[in-house]
Amino acid sequence: MTKKDALDNIYNAFAAAAEKHGSKTAIIYLGTRFSYNRVVKLAERFALSLSAQGVEDGDRIVMYVPNSVQWVIAWLGIQRAGAVAVPITPIYTAHDLQYIANDSGAKYIVCSDTNYGYVKQVFPETGFKKAIVTRLTDILPWWKRLFGWAFDRVPKGKIAKEDNTLSFKKMLSSGNHNSHLPILKKEETDTAEILYTGGTTKFPKGVPISHGLYLESALEQITICEPLFPPPDNVVIGSSPLFHILGQTTALSVLLVGGSIILMPRVNLDAIFDSVQRYKAKTLIGVPTLYRMILEHDRIDLYDLSSLEYCFNGGDVLPVEINQRWREKFNKPIYQGYGATETCGGVSMCPVDEDNPLKSIGKRVPSKKIKIVDSETLEPLPLNTPGELLVHSERMVREYWNKPEETEAAFVEIDGLRFYRTADIISMDEEGHLYFVDRTVDTIKHKGYRISSSEIESVLQEHPAVIGSCVVGIPDPRVGERIKAFVVLKEDVKGITGYDLIKWCREKLVAYKIPQYIEFRDMLPKSKVGKLLRREIRSEEERRAEG
Repeated sequence: MTKKDALDNIYNAFAAAAEKHGSKTAIIYLGTRFSYNRVVKLAERFALSLSAQGVEDGDRIVMYVPNSVQWVIAWLGIQRAGAVAVPITPIYTAHDLQYIANDSGAKYIVCSDTNYGYVKQVFPETGFKKAIVTRLTDILPWWKRLFGWAFDRVPKGKIAKEDNTLSFKKMLSSGNHNSHLPILKKEETDTAEILYTGGTTKFPKGVPISHGLYLESALEQITICEPLFPPPDNVVIGSSPLFHILGQTTALSVLLVGGSIILMPRVNLDAIFDSVQRYKAKTLIGVPTLYRMILEHDRIDLYDLSSLEYCFNGGDVLPVEINQRWREKFNKPIYQGYGATETCGGVSMCPVDEDNPLKSIGKRVPSKKIKIVDSETLEPLPLNTPGELLVHSERMVREYWNKPEETEAAFVEIDGLRFYRTADIISMDEEGHLYFVDRTVDTIKHKGYRISSSEIESVLQEHPAVIGSCVVGIPDPRVGERIKAFVVLKEDVKGITGYDLIKWCREKLVAYKIPQYIEFRDMLPKSKVGKLLRREIRSEEERRAEG
């Protein structure tokens, strides 16, 4: 399938690729191959079972599952049933899960057995009707399941036998599979999924991605390496999370062009190396932390990684030092890109048939229009002048889910076109190369994740001993930024330590949002109208780092 013959919805586009590549391997999961024909068959079965359970057109279904073949089957099955997928990270706690379930209005959830406990915990506080539970080994051969259980290699969770709990595996094998689903009538403007993103607000914001936007962006990003090899020959290491737009548009999208994806439930460097060597993987998708870890791994020279032809970095700016070391080691560059959930991934990507400057985050992709403007006046700025990046596309996201105030702040109309305000400071040279300069001070980039300072501050201030907090990112070459919290305690409070507050955060926040440092203050800098001045705290930390 190519960009020219893209269909109007995700499932039909995948089905068209499957019809063309039927017996070819679509997914490799824990050493087991799944052909395009088999994935289509399982996705159709799941869609039939969803319909039998009462799933209706437009229903939202949360996906709370790690990278796995089940994730792909569920995602495609949800599309085939005419519903809307709501993928979230499997390491969310009950606190995050409850918020997203209620904000999205989801009635169903697909979860793994290891996080089923959180699902049961929030069930009474949400609109969930059914939980569909899967184990990581559910549809692997019996002998692999037996090996995993016998040697305790597979995480296990308890599943209750209740009317509101269904087995994913049984949903694929039960029911009348000779029956047929109605013709799928989803148009390109219909919502396919809602992805939740961090940023500058207290709670994650839902970003509705339409079928047309996903297909346009995904095909654009998966075919950019076409000068290196034909897209159907691509074998992608799928270690990037599929709940994230990076993993969806640069890895999962290979299923639209007849390639293969190697899915890994979690990042394991030896498993990545072995998969590259065993399956002759051509594409690796990662964030700067992954590439640094690979370069510093003491067993890297024991594997043959020569099949890798396209290594792509997203999620954060790649340090020049890492790119130089990679070129010296493998005689190949790491190609960079820039994007956001709100833009459905790539706004810019480095062409593979050019010698890109080391610091470049690529050139604008064809489907996007951009402006670099003064963030106060929104007036355009000349070349080589840093300014806020605004992004427009024909099929663009136009609003956040149920967030009118955040929508008004993040989207703007200019010359009759709607633009998304990235709040990132970018410059562009005469040849069209874009360069990242700075980000909004209210957003922290840690290990490729965008993290809201406000969200962490809110959690800290819910602690009965805390009266005020300020959270900033501290630059760190290994992970982008580390999270540091400055806290003011109530006057009469005694004996509260940083460890106590970090423990409190662990109960409320997903692991990558937990502060690494806590510093106690008597007061925090504020403006005349009482607004917290994070920039002053950041400036203090910069001066401290400089000595």
